[in-house]
Amino acid sequence: MEQLFDLALLNTALRVLTPILLAALGGALCARVGLFNVGLEGFMLLGAFASVVGNYYFGNVFYAILFAIAVVSIFSFIFAYLTINLRANVIVVGIAMNALAAGLTTFCLRAIFDVKGAFYDNKMVGLPKWNIPILEDIPVLGPILSGHTPLVYLAFVIAGLMWYYFYRTKNGFRFLAAGENPLAASSIGIRVPRYQYGAVLASGVLCALAGAQISLGQLTMFTEGMTAGRGFIALVATMLGQSGPLGVTAASLLFGFMEAVSIRFQGLALPSHFTDMLPYIVTIVAMFFFKDKSFLKDAQKQSTSSR
Repeated sequence: MEQLFDLALLNTALRVLTPILLAALGGALCARVGLFNVGLEGFMLLGAFASVVGNYYFGNVFYAILFAIAVVSIFSFIFAYLTINLRANVIVVGIAMNALAAGLTTFCLRAIFDVKGAFYDNKMVGLPKWNIPILEDIPVLGPILSGHTPLVYLAFVIAGLMWYYFYRTKNGFRFLAAGENPLAASSIGIRVPRYQYGAVLASGVLCALAGAQISLGQLTMFTEGMTAGRGFIALVATMLGQSGPLGVTAASLLFGFMEAVSIRFQGLALPSHFTDMLPYIVTIVAMFFFKDKSFLKDAQKQSTSSR
């Protein structure tokens, strides 16, 4: 039992939950304005691939992340235009974006790097690990909280800033009103489409960071379909957290911990086919306890004339 549960396990949990948390926060932004963004998986995959491409050509991690944000922002703008301006079904568009991302990254992997399946270059440098001097000397907390990439810490900072924006700022109240009752919000002068566009574009930025954490913060390489359903897990985390920053963070911690446990099980010589299923089994079980139908209503708002 001591080999399974230790401080290193919690350290791993923080590392692997970061992509889920970032994408889930992006999903929460969309949900708050009445858009049920099923395309989180595709946005994450595009972010992971674009980060590797940017790192390969620019030779700089910071520029690589900026390049990933630019690429995913273009696709998130397409998603926003189709669902907001053209009023296309948000579920169908999200599924289409996932399929497009999977096919496009596979094609570009062969077109740009002339390889199939995966790309790795030992000259690429991944995201740096921060060993915070004072924090790493604190017993118990040091081994857990120190030694992570900047995106790990940034994810929790963003969650806190989102909570403050939603519940402590005037603009945040308008943002929530735009999703809660678009017709009433429009009647008092709130520009609902502008908040919806902002939410989708911000979601794209967060998914780009999530993808960068996977391809540059954990592996420093790209493989086809490397997000492996984390975008859908993030979607469930958004639902379980009731699209609130604190709730989403708690749900992401749960899924991140279970993924860390599955990784630890692999180290104990258990079959990887079974250990890899653990996070997804927990996701399915969590869905049985989720009975709130508000997200279905959010998706149905796309077909109304409230915008």
